[in-house]
Amino acid sequence: MTDEQPLFTGTLTDLQRTRIDFARRELDSARAEDLAQLPADGLIIMVERLRGRLGDVLDLIDEVIDSPTRLPY
Repeated sequence: MTDEQPLFTGTLTDLQRTRIDFARRELDSARAEDLAQLPADGLIIMVERLRGRLGDVLDLIDEVIDSPTRLPY
């Protein structure tokens, strides 16, 4: 799929970059955990944090796609 056009050609704001950085850190932290060793409440907290972060990243994607610098199809 190398012939697809990019949806976004602009740059991200500092806040958007920070949101992405937080998501990466949360994911890296979750990957580093030994999930089998976490107590049930710790696992629930981790899943809830990741779920919230995923929602935020999806919101960010919507912001970027709805940006006025988006290329038309």
